[in-house]
Amino acid sequence: MNSIVCLKQVPDTEAQIRVKPDGSDVVLDGVKFIINPYDEFGIEEALRLKEKAGSGKVTLVCLGPARCVEAIRTGLAMGADDAFHLDDPAFEGGDAIATAKALAEQIKKMQYDIIFCGKQAIDDDQGQVGVALAEFLNLPHACLVTKVEIAPDKKSCTVNRQIVGGEEVIELPLPCVITTQKGLNEPRYASLPGIMKAKKKPLVSVKAADLGLTETGTAAAKTKGVNFSLPPARTAAKLIQGESPEEKAVKLAKVLREEAKVI
Repeated sequence: MNSIVCLKQVPDTEAQIRVKPDGSDVVLDGVKFIINPYDEFGIEEALRLKEKAGSGKVTLVCLGPARCVEAIRTGLAMGADDAFHLDDPAFEGGDAIATAKALAEQIKKMQYDIIFCGKQAIDDDQGQVGVALAEFLNLPHACLVTKVEIAPDKKSCTVNRQIVGGEEVIELPLPCVITTQKGLNEPRYASLPGIMKAKKKPLVSVKAADLGLTETGTAAAKTKGVNFSLPPARTAAKLIQGESPEEKAVKLAKVLREEAKVI
């Protein structure tokens, strides 16, 4: 099984996010970056499919600045075989559509049976790259997947995906695009031997000119961030006092009606 995993580097979930004074963007100086957690499920699933098949290759494809090499090397240390890094200032300012289009042009040159993307990135939270990538590649796709089974003939796969109030089972022909989420597996940690091997694994830098795209980054984007702001600070909680549950309930109803004005 040859798998491609689309990878994004994002700020650590514990990072303190600050907004620039003019609201034009967030401040990234001093922020720790990690692999997008939902992408880690994709890496793990690709590795498991390769191990189960006994052959194949897992390739990472990442679009982002030079600092993304750290995240790519982490993915290689987990067990991926090689990687392509779309690293060019021309890609800056792109949205999900621009990103998916660039990824698609790189992937068109590759051999694969299945493509994994995280269901969403935890920074912009759009959840659009995976489905847009499938559209640009003219491939079937399934989102929010929690289980993947490859048919014995390796021509199709059956996936379980979450829907409101239940679970849906879908069969798709290969190749296809799968977006992964929590519950699919438990991503492995990179071992020390894996970290040492990752330093020698192929990592190809790809420029915008290599993809033959006439528009990239801001020019290819369909959306634009106009203003960034932090959510309002939470006010202190108000404790409802009373001698009995009944008395507290009456006071709570009064506060909700007269002060909060929600009832």
